[in-house]
Amino acid sequence: MSEKLSIALIRGDGIGVDVANAAVAIVDAAVAKSGLPALTYKEINAGAGYFKETGRDIEPGGEARAGEFDAIFLGAIGLPSVRHDDGTEIAPHLRLRDRYGLYAGVRPVKAYPNAPQRLADPRAAGIDMVILRESTEGLFFSAATHGRPNIANDDEVRDTLRITRSTTEKLFHFGFRLAEKRKARGRPGKLTCVDKANVFNSMAFFRKIFDEVSPDYPGVEATHNYVDAQALDLIRKPWEFDVMVMENMFGDILSDLGGGLVGGMGMAACAEIGDQVGLFQPAHGSAPDIMGQDKANPLAAVLSGALMLDYLAERTGDDRWAAAAERVEAAVQDGFEANRLRPMEFGGDMGTVAVTKELLDLLR
Repeated sequence: MSEKLSIALIRGDGIGVDVANAAVAIVDAAVAKSGLPALTYKEINAGAGYFKETGRDIEPGGEARAGEFDAIFLGAIGLPSVRHDDGTEIAPHLRLRDRYGLYAGVRPVKAYPNAPQRLADPRAAGIDMVILRESTEGLFFSAATHGRPNIANDDEVRDTLRITRSTTEKLFHFGFRLAEKRKARGRPGKLTCVDKANVFNSMAFFRKIFDEVSPDYPGVEATHNYVDAQALDLIRKPWEFDVMVMENMFGDILSDLGGGLVGGMGMAACAEIGDQVGLFQPAHGSAPDIMGQDKANPLAAVLSGALMLDYLAERTGDDRWAAAAERVEAAVQDGFEANRLRPMEFGGDMGTVAVTKELLDLLR
C-alpha cells in the first residue's frame, strides 16, 4: 500500500451530504496535524436521490470501484419517499457489506460530559462500550437488497437467518482482539456473546463457536447473555459491559438502544470491516426533514472518520494514522468537557457548520 491513500466517498442522501462534508474537513485537519500526506477522495454517486433520477441505486461500476480504494466513507443513504416496488428502501450499502464481506460492524457507545444522559444513575457518565454486530449474515442474509429467494406470497412470507462457521469464527476473533486492545487502553477487556441460544438452533451454534474460540484469548473475560436480558441490562447496568458481540438483527436493534443511552443517533459512529475492505459511516439515517437546514449533528460522522483513521493505521502499519484518530477523539472529548460543543440535536445552539468549525479550532 502506498503512503498516498485514497478514499471512496459516497455522500448519499439528506443530511448524509452535510455530515460527510464535516467529517472530511475534520479528518483532513487531523491528518495534516499528524504530518501525513493528504487523503485523496474519489466520489461515487449512490442513494435514493440517485435512484430517483436514474433508476439505479449506485452509479455504473460504482459498486466494484468502491472496493478498489483504501477505505469507503458513506454519509447516509435512503429517503422514505423513494422505495422499490416491493416497499423496501434504497440500500446499496447493504450490498457493499455483502460483496466485500464486511462482517465486523463496530458500534462504539460512549458517554460524553455535558451531553444528554438518559439514565439517572451517576455511573451512566462512564458508559464506554462497543456493540460488535455481524453485518453480512444473520437475519439480514435474505434482505430484499441481496435478491436471495425466500418464500413470499400473499398468504405467507419467510426470511432466512443464516449463521456460518467461517464468518462467525472471524467475527469472534475480531471481537476478542478488540477486547484485548481496549484492555491495553485501560478498559475491562471483556467480551459478551449476546444470543438466543436457549430457543434457536442457529443461536446455539453461534454460542458453541464463541466457546470454541474463547480459550485462544485467556486474557479476555468471556461471558454470555441472552438478547432479551441484554436489552434489560443495557438499561439497568450498561457500565458493566465492554464489548458485546451478536448476530446482525440483534446488533441492529441494540446499537440504536446504545445510541439512545448517550444522547442520540447523532453520536452513533460505525465501522464495517472485512478482511480487505473497510466502510465507515454514521449509523443514523438521512433525516430528510432537516436536510439542508444546518441542523444535523455531525459528530457520528466525525467519530466514524476517527474509526477510519484507526483502520488505516492497522492497514499501513503507520502509527501516525492512529495519532490522527486520537486527535479527532480528543477534540470531541475536550469540546464536550469545555461545553464548546452544543449540537441542536441535544437542544443546543450549534448546527452542523458551527460544530465543525469548533472542532477545527480545537484541532488547531
